[in-house]
Amino acid sequence: MINDQINFREPANYDSIWQETIAQNFGMPSDKLTGSLLRTLASTKPGGTFLELGTGTGIATCWLLDGMDEHSTLITVDNDEKPLSVARKYFGNEPRIKIHLDKGENVINSLPASSIDLIFADAWPGKYNHLEETLALLKTGGIYLIDDMLPQPNWPDGHSEKADRLVEWFETNEALTITKLNWSTGLLIAIKK
Repeated sequence: MINDQINFREPANYDSIWQETIAQNFGMPSDKLTGSLLRTLASTKPGGTFLELGTGTGIATCWLLDGMDEHSTLITVDNDEKPLSVARKYFGNEPRIKIHLDKGENVINSLPASSIDLIFADAWPGKYNHLEETLALLKTGGIYLIDDMLPQPNWPDGHSEKADRLVEWFETNEALTITKLNWSTGLLIAIKK
């Protein structure tokens, strides 16, 4: 399988964050393939403003930061202090990041329209609820990325149908250009026209 043959230069702190993620039994970290893509996409937006919905322990956060330049800003939010404490430990003094312990909906509603260059929606807010409000945050040409669009072992009953409906919604939205990737955990990338 090609995914097993790809070697990635991991971001600083990746191994330490991964070990703490395992120690917490945090079952929803982003994988390296998604992380690598996040780093690449972040690097296309110098001086950009980025939004991560669902910080978790900071696995995807470290990939985003690794692709960002020194003039970029990352806003990240999670509603669970336990995994977020790991992200705070490693990124609390990082000047390019603003970490929020809050509901994703509150952060989404607090941001001005057309102010974000890239959104990684890795939580229900911004993906399965408050989707239109989240997409309104994107600048023209802004990137929206979601993962876990292929069946996952931790999905509850009925979630597959919910994911299918979400993909169908994107397929019919004429304000976006999308690409679906049968890669990593199943990705969908949307660009705001």
